[in-house]
Amino acid sequence: MKNAALNDRKQQATPRGVGVMCPWFADRAENASLWDVEGNQYIDFAAGIAVLNTGHRHPKVMAAVAQQLERFTHTAYQIVPYESYIALAERLNQRVPIEGPVKTAFFTTGAEAVENAVKIARASTGRHGIITFGNAFHGRTFMTMAMTGKVAPYKRDFGPMPASVFHGRYPTALRGISVDDAMNSLEAIFTQDIAPQDVAAIVLEPIQGEGGFHIAPDEFFQRLRACCDQHGILLIADEVQSGFARTGKLFAMEHYAVKADLITMAKSLAGGLPLSAVSGRAEVMDAPAPGGLGGTYAGNPLAIAAAHAVLDVIDEEQLCQRANQLGAELVEVLQQAQRKLPGLAEIRARGSMIAAEFNDADGKPDAALARAVQQHAMEQGLLLLTCGQHGNVIRFLYPLTIEEPTFRRALTLLSQALEAQA
Repeated sequence: MKNAALNDRKQQATPRGVGVMCPWFADRAENASLWDVEGNQYIDFAAGIAVLNTGHRHPKVMAAVAQQLERFTHTAYQIVPYESYIALAERLNQRVPIEGPVKTAFFTTGAEAVENAVKIARASTGRHGIITFGNAFHGRTFMTMAMTGKVAPYKRDFGPMPASVFHGRYPTALRGISVDDAMNSLEAIFTQDIAPQDVAAIVLEPIQGEGGFHIAPDEFFQRLRACCDQHGILLIADEVQSGFARTGKLFAMEHYAVKADLITMAKSLAGGLPLSAVSGRAEVMDAPAPGGLGGTYAGNPLAIAAAHAVLDVIDEEQLCQRANQLGAELVEVLQQAQRKLPGLAEIRARGSMIAAEFNDADGKPDAALARAVQQHAMEQGLLLLTCGQHGNVIRFLYPLTIEEPTFRRALTLLSQALEAQA
C-alpha cells in the first residue's frame, strides 16, 4: 500500500472540508513514534493534537481497555450505570482545583464538554449570556463555534452563530494587549452588548490552544475572578488542551491562586480514547434537572477504563515533573536558535506546553516561515503542528513519556530545521 494511492482514494471518498495535514498515512505507532504505510518513521510532536500525553499505546492503558473489553463495551451510563464511571468522577473530584465539594459528569468530545458547561452555567444562574475571548478555540459545534474567536476556517460559510455569545480581548503582550485592555473590553461588553446580570459565565483557556499557546497572566485571572464574584457570573476554565500534566501540573489552573467554578477537560484524559468531562462546584453541577445532561456514548466504559490508567501513569511515571524537565530542555534549544533566527519572535512555555511564534522584520505574523520550519522537520522525520490566529506559531506536543534518545534526536532535527531558515 502506498501513500500516493491512499491520497487518491481519500480525494474520491472524503470531503475537502476535513482538512488533512500529512500526505502520508499511519500504519502503526509506539510511544512517541509513528510509522507510515511505506515504513517511514516519524517522531510525533503532535500527539494527536495533545491527546497522547501518555504516548501511543501505553501498556497500562492498553491493558485496562483489554480488561474492560472482557466485561462489557457499552450500556449507556444513564440506562445501566457502572462503578468505574463513579470511581473516575471521585478521583477527578479530589484533584481538580475547584473550591468546596465537587461533582463530575462525563461526555465524549471537548466540544461536548464545553457545551454542557454552558448548559450547566445557564441552568445554575438562570442567565443566558456567555463571554469568551478573541483568539480562543472551544470546538466545532454551533455553540462552540460561536464561542471560538477565529472565523477561518471554523466559522466561515456556516451561517448565523447562536446568539448571546460575546468576545472580550485576551491579554497578549506581543500584540500589545494588556490586562487593562482585556478588562476594559469586558466593561465595553457590559455597557454595549449585555448587562452583567444577564451573563451566565465567562469562559477562557488558561493557555490558549489553537490560538497560539498564549498564557493568561496571573493578574488577569485575579481580576476576572473579582469581576465574576461582583456580578454573580460563573468562571469556566477550558482545559481541554492544557490538562493532564502538559503544563507541569495536572491542570493548568493549578498555576493560579484563583479557582474556576467549572473546568472542562478532554484530549489526554483517556490516552487516545474519546472521553471528556465537566467538573464543577457541586451546587452548580446539580442545577440541571435529571435527564438534562448525558449522551448515548457519554462516559463509555472503555474510555473510562483508559482514563483510570492515564491517571495512574501520570502519578507513577511522575509526568508532571517530566513535563517541566523536557520543557526546559526544549526551551533552551529554542533560545539558542533564536539568537540566529530573528524571525523567531517569542517563545511561550509552561511546562511542556510550548510554542514558538514567527514574525517578519516588521513584526507582522510570518506564517511562511513557520511552515518552512514545519516542512523541513517533517522531511527529516519530525512531526510538528502550527497554530495561532495567523498560522505563524509552531506548538510542541510530544508525549510526556517520550524516550530520552528519541527526544534528543527530535531536538537535533528541530535545531536543524530552524537553522535552515536562519
